[in-house]
Amino acid sequence: MAMVVLVGLLLQVVLLCLFAIVSYVTISCYWLTPRKIKKFMEKQGVRGPKPRFLVGNLIDVAALVSSASSMDMDSIHHDIVGRLLPHYVNWSKQYGKRFIFWNGSEPRMCLTETDMIKELLSSKYVSLSGKSWLQQQGSKHFIGRGLLMANGDDWYHQRHIVAPAFMADKLKNHVGYMAECTKKMLQSLHTKVESGETEVEIGEYMSQLTGDIISRTEFNSSYEKGKQIFHLLTSLQHLCAQSSRHLCFPGSRFFPSRFNREIKSLKMEVEKLLMEIIQSRKDCVEIGRSTSYGNDLLGMLLAETQKKRASGFNFTLQMLMDECKTFYFTGHETTSLLLTWTTMLLATNPTWQEKVRTEVFQVCGGEAPTAEQLSKLNLLNMVINESLRLYPPASLLPRMAFEDIKLGDLHIPKGLSIWIPVLAIHHSEELWGKDVHEFNPERFAGRPFAPGRHFIPFAAGPRNCVGQSFALMESKTILAMLISRFSFTISKNYRHAPVMVMTLKPKHGVQICLKPLNP
Repeated sequence: MAMVVLVGLLLQVVLLCLFAIVSYVTISCYWLTPRKIKKFMEKQGVRGPKPRFLVGNLIDVAALVSSASSMDMDSIHHDIVGRLLPHYVNWSKQYGKRFIFWNGSEPRMCLTETDMIKELLSSKYVSLSGKSWLQQQGSKHFIGRGLLMANGDDWYHQRHIVAPAFMADKLKNHVGYMAECTKKMLQSLHTKVESGETEVEIGEYMSQLTGDIISRTEFNSSYEKGKQIFHLLTSLQHLCAQSSRHLCFPGSRFFPSRFNREIKSLKMEVEKLLMEIIQSRKDCVEIGRSTSYGNDLLGMLLAETQKKRASGFNFTLQMLMDECKTFYFTGHETTSLLLTWTTMLLATNPTWQEKVRTEVFQVCGGEAPTAEQLSKLNLLNMVINESLRLYPPASLLPRMAFEDIKLGDLHIPKGLSIWIPVLAIHHSEELWGKDVHEFNPERFAGRPFAPGRHFIPFAAGPRNCVGQSFALMESKTILAMLISRFSFTISKNYRHAPVMVMTLKPKHGVQICLKPLNP
């Protein structure tokens, strides 16, 4: 009997200790550490709006953005920072170029000074900064801990596994897939126009096309399963975006809400399909039916993981699946949006559309472009860069300090996130001149801009987008083929209303009127 009582008392003590530890960690994470960071930065003159308990400035941001973007724009113009980042505009006027605001309990310092941004994104701080806990939790069920969300040694090893798949000589192999998928899309547009429907919402076509291309280039022989994964991940992305709004509340990710149940169910479906594809590739090599894992992205990734295992790095199945999901996210939506915004800009600027068309015919002769020809499309490259400047799909670039660091004249404490508003930097009159809100591809004719400083659509430094070359090759291929088959103007039904939902999107799509060109 005494032993039972003693065990009961010990169990109570253990539970009380666990409760005390959890309480301390929660209070420290959600209150003590953030307030310590706030006071530390205030001593250096960096202030910001007053945060509310747990939610920080999320309610203020949501109210400002909702008010600014509730109405469509009255005309097609590109002065969109006040519409999409009204909190940045308000707080930078009130507190200066540097200010602190709160994403729930996570303090974020806004940084627009280009020299300091270059330093932060350099190799000097690549192991001392990265993705925050909130970012990783928000995307955990969607893309997991793939390269985009990895930090430290994990990021280093994953980068070295992934990077070879995006070398120039490997990318050339994918141009054929890109052209093949684009031909099918153009044929469907021709069929639609011949039936009398000259107006199309081009964003839907670009989304489907880039989904087909990434399915083909990533999985090739497993193309149909790749398309299933694409559709499931699209649904999963939207659910994760909705669910992540509640991450500021302690324990919310464990609550069995409808969102969380649906997310876990979709994640299991995605990973089941991925495991089937991966195991099939491995089996083919092991039983001797194939001498390689394939020349698609998955095949190259599998080959690199075998090399890494031989050198002692354990690249798990989960890590491999997370990389596959990351390829989809980075290789689909952002490229689709780049193509959609660029088509809108060409549709509203017929002079530049004709200039690019002339160049495409001179270089490609009316045929699908080759990898070598793509590098000669200078005017098209300028137009794409200007589109990325005006409408960068990834409009925000966050980094968290994992250790105390010195950045310019500031001491950045461990745990402070640094928020780089790419959209605001791309629209800065101080950096780009008085025509900053105008569509002017000529600004990219020379190199007066400083790559990696104030033109950062793909980030910069060691952690820049590993798929940058793939995305640009894909965009040039699709636009070159589209512009050689059709002329297009913006529809009178188009309503200019950019919105930010993880990425920068046209709220109502982009409606254009197509006119086939004579062959």
